Amino acid sequence: MNEPARVTPKLPVLSAIQSRVLGSLIEKEKTVPDTYPMTLNGLVGACNQKTSRAPIMTLTEAQVQEALDDLKRLSLVLETSGGRVMRYSHNAKRVLAVPSESVALIATLLLRGPQTAAELRINSERLCKFSDISAVEGFLDELAQRSDGPYVVLLPRQAGMRESRWMHLLGGPPSAIELSETLTSMDAKTHRVSDRELSGESVADLNARIDDLQAQVSALQASVADLCKQLGVAPI
Repeated sequence: MNEPARVTPKLPVLSAIQSRVLGSLIEKEKTVPDTYPMTLNGLVGACNQKTSRAPIMTLTEAQVQEALDDLKRLSLVLETSGGRVMRYSHNAKRVLAVPSESVALIATLLLRGPQTAAELRINSERLCKFSDISAVEGFLDELAQRSDGPYVVLLPRQAGMRESRWMHLLGGPPSAIELSETLTSMDAKTHRVSDRELSGESVADLNARIDDLQAQVSALQASVADLCKQLGVAPI
């Protein structure tokens, strides 16, 4: 019997909703195998989870169905008939031409946004168990150094943070503004300044913080320019 033709790897450009749908399908294949492939109703619930999702979304059936149709055209989703309803499964491993470990990491990035290698190891545990952080970094490095185009990128380390975060590129190369907003949002989860702290902060401290933020934005702009050069696209 002839083997199915190999899909030529090509970096897809997904919307935020398409990314959530694909990530949810990959996750649920491992976490709820008894109900996989998924129905549209089940997938809507998976996309709108209040846990293990960043950002939290409130998608309608129509939005999820439209995303599924788009993902089917990219061969990233397969549709099968099961009983009285259609069911959906992902085809990411074959289309992206990556091992299962990499699929787990990509799904975790699709669902939770930028994360450090240590966070990825913890958050992807139900999809794939990595022996240590070095193993995670090894697969991330492979994804970032693909000859046909990187699937992930290591973001510049923020001031005050010990580790850099990784971000997926299935939505296309991010702009400096998008990176700055994403990192600021992620940082707010781990550090919040109280009103008392803010009121007691001196003008000099505020100016120093502004200078630091400007330096971060400059670094992000340089990273985006370099990334666009690697991908062969015009700078944003």
